[in-house]
Amino acid sequence: MKNYFAAILCLVLLVMSSGCTTFYSAAVDERNVRTVAGDTKIKATILQKFIEDDVVKTFDIDIACYYGHVYLIGEYDAEKQKNRAIKIARKVERVEGITTYLLKKKDGDPCGATDNLAIKAKIKAKLIKDGDIWSTNVDVTVVQCNVVFVGLVGSDKEIEKIIAHAKSVGGIRSVKSFLKVAPHHNQ
Repeated sequence: MKNYFAAILCLVLLVMSSGCTTFYSAAVDERNVRTVAGDTKIKATILQKFIEDDVVKTFDIDIACYYGHVYLIGEYDAEKQKNRAIKIARKVERVEGITTYLLKKKDGDPCGATDNLAIKAKIKAKLIKDGDIWSTNVDVTVVQCNVVFVGLVGSDKEIEKIIAHAKSVGGIRSVKSFLKVAPHHNQ
């Protein structure tokens, strides 16, 4: 009986904590709840279509969406994968536009998944440590040791600081920013 009670308690705590994460994310996001929900639905729809597709490799492309604008960031093996991913994203309802940062995979590239993860971790740590930056609103993706930022921030100065933090990390090839200053009326 004790084990049964403990299992139920753990399940309840897990559900409650995942809900708190959702509330926290909504509270610190620069967009209003309706916009966040719409963007999340677009992203989920694209991801589902990628999973169902035989050509697109789901784990090679990250998807972000802000105000209906979709960002596809990652790698592809063949041109048809890249083209299919873009075509799928374009067909999703309420997509306002698409920006891509898709690189062809290179055989023998010295920058591998471990390097990308290490670079991302170092950058995220710097952003979290910086009290002037709301790092929860910034998506960081590292592709072939190239850093790509997507998200919403409060000012151009924040964008400059974020890029400077990335450039201070060793082993990166380039930094590409798709960061935008969020409208102050919190749409």
